[in-house]
Amino acid sequence: MLRILLFVGTNLAIMLVLSIVVSVFGIDRWAYQHGHIQLQGMLILCAVFGMGGSLISLLMSKTLAKMSVGAQVIDAPRSADEQWLFATVRHHADTAGIGMPEIAVYDAPEMNAFATGASKNHALVAVSTGLLGSMNRDEVSAVLGHEITHVANGDMVTLALVQGVLNTFVMFLARVIGGVIDGAMQGDREGNRGGGIGYFLIVMLLQTVLGVLATLIVMWFSRWREFRADAGGAHLASRNSMISALQTLSGNHDSGLPKAIQAFGISGDHGLGRLFASHPPIEERIAALRAGA
Repeated sequence: MLRILLFVGTNLAIMLVLSIVVSVFGIDRWAYQHGHIQLQGMLILCAVFGMGGSLISLLMSKTLAKMSVGAQVIDAPRSADEQWLFATVRHHADTAGIGMPEIAVYDAPEMNAFATGASKNHALVAVSTGLLGSMNRDEVSAVLGHEITHVANGDMVTLALVQGVLNTFVMFLARVIGGVIDGAMQGDREGNRGGGIGYFLIVMLLQTVLGVLATLIVMWFSRWREFRADAGGAHLASRNSMISALQTLSGNHDSGLPKAIQAFGISGDHGLGRLFASHPPIEERIAALRAGA
């Protein structure tokens, strides 16, 4: 329940801030003039909400991730296990050419780990107690290499940009097409009306349909980058260790992560159908590693 409230509250706060921005700068009035849609103004309005929302979420990702899973950042190693964890992350980060990320552990029975952050040199790598207790050190090292590769590849930033661009065009196309349809229904020869309950309902329907199509693109990208991260984990640790870690993860039926950061985990959602899955099936990931992909 706390995770849901945090997710809803954060998104409402972002929407409120962006609404104030478009109102103060008059972007909303520019988008709709004299009862008609102005394409330039509408595109900027949609970009503020689409790109702005994604970028603000990216900037807040470390804080929100730690709060949502209750991750405890390890500032200094207090045991031999934590010293090994620090040394392994530092070795992988140095090899990958990125700054030392924050390291956190969160209490969860599921085997998972994730990386997030707004830049390569200010990232967070978090590991669940379930993963640490279920894998040997070679496997954990491979998982950490997988997450460090996500950071080195800039996957968090790229995914946010992809999501932001798609959000922008989903909003824009829904409103423009909705204006044309509404205008035609109202007998408006210019065919670009905006406003009214009919327009609102048409836009909501179009935004839902286009949003589903955009999700397919985002999930495809998410699956593709998992193969790259697996290859990176195999390079930083070893191929056998990465394969062994994935085989151990195959018995993990629930990622245990909130939806907002599920795509960043080593183990993700693949139970909603292939096209909507954030992660490829583990057997395909193992096959790709064995084939040297």
